[in-house]
Amino acid sequence: MANKENKKPEKTTPTSPFGKWGWVYLIIVFLLVAQWFSMGGLSNMPKETNWTEFKKEMLAPGDVEQIVVVNKEKAEIYIKPEKLGQGFYEKIPKGHPGPQYFFNIGSVESFENKLEKAREELHLDPIPISYEERVDWVGNVLSWVLPFVIIIGIWMLILRRASGGMRGGMNPFDFGKSKAQLFDSDQRSNVTFEDVAGLEEAKLEVKEIVDFLKNPQRYTRLGAKIPKGVILVGPPGTGKTLLAKAVAGEAKVPFFSISGSEFVEMFVGVGASRVRDLFKKAKDKAPSIIFIDEIDAIGRSRSKAFSMQPNDERESTLNQLLTEMDGFENNTGVIVIAATNRMDILDRALLRPGRFDRHIYLDLPTFTERKAIFQVHMRKLKLADDIDLETLAAHTPGFTGADIANICNEAALIAARKNKDKVAMQDFYDAIDRVVAGLEKKNKIVSEKEKNIVAHHEAGHATVSRYLKHADRLLKVSIVPRGRSLGAAWYLPEEHNIYTESQFMDRLCTALGGRAAEELVFGEISSGALDDLEKVTKQAYTMVAYYGFDKELGNLSYYDSTGEYSQSLQKPYSEATAQLIDQKVRALVQSAYERTKQVLREHMDQMLELAKLLLEKEVVDRKDLDRIFGEDQYPSERETDNEQTIPIHEND
Repeated sequence: MANKENKKPEKTTPTSPFGKWGWVYLIIVFLLVAQWFSMGGLSNMPKETNWTEFKKEMLAPGDVEQIVVVNKEKAEIYIKPEKLGQGFYEKIPKGHPGPQYFFNIGSVESFENKLEKAREELHLDPIPISYEERVDWVGNVLSWVLPFVIIIGIWMLILRRASGGMRGGMNPFDFGKSKAQLFDSDQRSNVTFEDVAGLEEAKLEVKEIVDFLKNPQRYTRLGAKIPKGVILVGPPGTGKTLLAKAVAGEAKVPFFSISGSEFVEMFVGVGASRVRDLFKKAKDKAPSIIFIDEIDAIGRSRSKAFSMQPNDERESTLNQLLTEMDGFENNTGVIVIAATNRMDILDRALLRPGRFDRHIYLDLPTFTERKAIFQVHMRKLKLADDIDLETLAAHTPGFTGADIANICNEAALIAARKNKDKVAMQDFYDAIDRVVAGLEKKNKIVSEKEKNIVAHHEAGHATVSRYLKHADRLLKVSIVPRGRSLGAAWYLPEEHNIYTESQFMDRLCTALGGRAAEELVFGEISSGALDDLEKVTKQAYTMVAYYGFDKELGNLSYYDSTGEYSQSLQKPYSEATAQLIDQKVRALVQSAYERTKQVLREHMDQMLELAKLLLEKEVVDRKDLDRIFGEDQYPSERETDNEQTIPIHEND
């Protein structure tokens, strides 16, 4: 390692500022300059005139020495040397070799007749006239070459766009080659498994592949075969690409990284060509690993549901990938790792054993995993002594690894903005609020009437959630504008794997608390409940159409796990069933709304007191909430490991 670090960088030959085609530009410039000099340069260029001026100013005074007719089209006028530099010719220096003037004659016969007639009228001696045929070699060459240069330039521009702008001196005719980035002994990823926290089960799966590449005899002696492909599936931000980078850093074998979208270009057949080239390179360096990020760009299903969106280039690319992964040709020593957020739309032939043998699911991190992720991202931060990892982990239920990384970065930015020397716990609280709901907009102008509506709206949410058994724990209420919302209520959602019907109903009522409070207090409703109504509608349809909570519909679920119906015009149920689902959803939401209003009527005094306090303080925390509502009636139902846990916002 020391030798590599002390190795002097190789000298690079400076490239021409004109690029590879500089010699072509130089030849064109040389031809233009040669033509210019052949015509005498700027000082010897003849001036254009006409017949009238020629007859009056040059012919009549007898100043014309001779006339040369060139190619029967142009007459060049030579003035007597003693006349130059004076009178009409004062701007022409003496010693000018000529011709000094020229004009187009139309036809030779007409010019000769006019000249003879003018000479007789002016009583002049005969003027010498000569005729020449000249060939403009430079002009002729340019007239032939220039169109080809323009055509080649346009073609080069098209190839340049097709090949990604020829970055790094890429040959434009290599657009059929793979663009995969290679990590080998000369260039390795710096990410290791120690940098990946919260994915212990997934790391065990991929570590086995890395171990097989390092110690193949350990497995082959028992007749085992390593999986040909591993696909990482999970929500955005859960660490799929990070895990692949760790494999690249740990495997110590050539690692090819490419995005699925880089296979498909504007030219037909390019995608399949790049797949062939990628696997050829990987086989030449076997054992090796290929990582395809966002494989759904080329791996979409070819079923009838997707027949409305044909793409021959994408389909041919997919067919070539299927063949390379498990076709007649032997593919020993090449392991394919892929990542996607949308496994439901991938082609079944791609997911079968023999291609992607292992499917690794990356879920949202648990409490323990979030704590480990915080530890990883806090390594580079200068932390204060009051940092509590368990509290931060409990503050962030439902957060992904990417969200936690963003929180750590925002906390450092907030501390720097306050000119602090270290990042404190309060900075992390502010960062969580910033990430979830946006930056506070204290200068945003809100009228007193709107502020009053928002205060009662948020008080309605808070009151309903406090008196329902299965509602999330209320932590804080605010009417300070954040992002696009004018107010928010912070809750601590419990981490459940399954939900009962009563839990769903309490969540519906909590979301409708703001709209119900507006109706009861002001006698009319506002547009502030848009976000609430969207959540209520989606959740109600989920309860009726997916989870089978409606007795009349029975134990039926119309959930589309394959994604086929979402891509077609057909529905998995009849029109009569669709109408029945709509009716049941309306009835369900109306029932929850009436129940919400009943809860608010019973506790109207507490709601009004909270709204009044919000108008005074703008932010009401847990202590004030306990004072207004009293002790929690359902503490056992909402117990958590840490009472200071955090906020999921209800934005309005």
